[in-house]
Amino acid sequence: MPPIHDHPLRYALANELHARPFPISTAPCTVVFLAIKQTAEAAGRDRSQDREHLLNLLDRHGAPHPQPEATHYAGQIGRHWLKWEQHTEFVTYTAFSEGVSERAFNPADFEVFPAEWLDQAPGQRITSSLLRVVHRPDQGTIKANMSDWFVPESLAVSRVLDDAAVAAGDFRIDPAGHMRFAVFVTEGTGQRRIGRIIQRLCEIETYKAMSMLGFARVKHLNPKLGALDARVTELMNEMTDGPAPADEMLPQLLSTSTELETMAARSSFRFGATGAYEAIVNQRIFSLREERFEGRQTFADFMMRRYEPAMRTVNSTETRLRILSDRAIRAGELLRTRVDVERSAQNQALLESMDRRADMALRMQHTVEGLSVVAISYYAVSLAGYLLYPLTALGISKGMLTALVTLPVVGLVWLGIRQIRKRLE
Repeated sequence: MPPIHDHPLRYALANELHARPFPISTAPCTVVFLAIKQTAEAAGRDRSQDREHLLNLLDRHGAPHPQPEATHYAGQIGRHWLKWEQHTEFVTYTAFSEGVSERAFNPADFEVFPAEWLDQAPGQRITSSLLRVVHRPDQGTIKANMSDWFVPESLAVSRVLDDAAVAAGDFRIDPAGHMRFAVFVTEGTGQRRIGRIIQRLCEIETYKAMSMLGFARVKHLNPKLGALDARVTELMNEMTDGPAPADEMLPQLLSTSTELETMAARSSFRFGATGAYEAIVNQRIFSLREERFEGRQTFADFMMRRYEPAMRTVNSTETRLRILSDRAIRAGELLRTRVDVERSAQNQALLESMDRRADMALRMQHTVEGLSVVAISYYAVSLAGYLLYPLTALGISKGMLTALVTLPVVGLVWLGIRQIRKRLE
């Protein structure tokens, strides 16, 4: 039997499921995370710029380059282990180093990414985080550290992955410009499990930041939506009760509908991406398998109180935009129907007027034809009189000749004109 042929994408698609493995990490360690996004058209950006920026960092440390067209990379740069990933709208850099600084969340830890290298980034920072991963101390020390490191009113903390660690963060940007997360690892927790906790915390923060771009878009759209909503309502009221002609209102309604469709088209990608990012945030939090720590709010509680209202606002605005666009389209269709009916009535009146004019023209034509018969007959009788004039020598007077030929001439003229009209018809 000949060998079966593989689909050309079989191996590529199978390997995609294993393209971004969880990092392996130990405690204590410091993790520095950075996500960069282009300001506009990030999904359609030139991705070679992301790769060139990565190679610039690798060349500073003499590190090997990734394979061409690679969308992820992991390797040693100096004393750090670097993980680079390219996503639809952004790229992420995660640097792991053994041990922790004496000063918690020391801004110097971020110097693994040099300032001049950051200035050359093909985009802007969407988020950055410092993670401090240490062995789990006693409860009192954990509580004291959380009081020193985080803002109490925003603090989210929980035991995660069957009490493998205690994770904490307040989702606030510190004076150095970074988010802070602390992970207190229980003794005996494996390196891969620690890596999963770190990656999930980084993903929660990244996708939370990306989904909040949809909320920013909504805040920009809402004033315009309010104005367009009022305009559509005003036009519909005018359609119902106003004296304005429909053909004058139709261009205004079509202009409003076009503006709404344009807004929907420009926002559709952001709305769709926001929904996808929100789902990832919720899934990552669920996968942490949180348990409450000392009665504090969990990450899920924090998101329910602070994050979900923003996402509901995005969803409601998307729905509002779609409904308003549908209203404008339906109103436009109704107005076009009204215009068509009015034009049909005008056309009917015009046709009736044309019928009346045609009837009048026909009667005028018959009148003209009668007058034409008389005029032509007059001249024909005169010519016939000249032709028969010699007969006066026989004793017939000229008046008698004229009288004798008048009726036959008139009849012949009438028959001739009628034949001509039949031919033309």
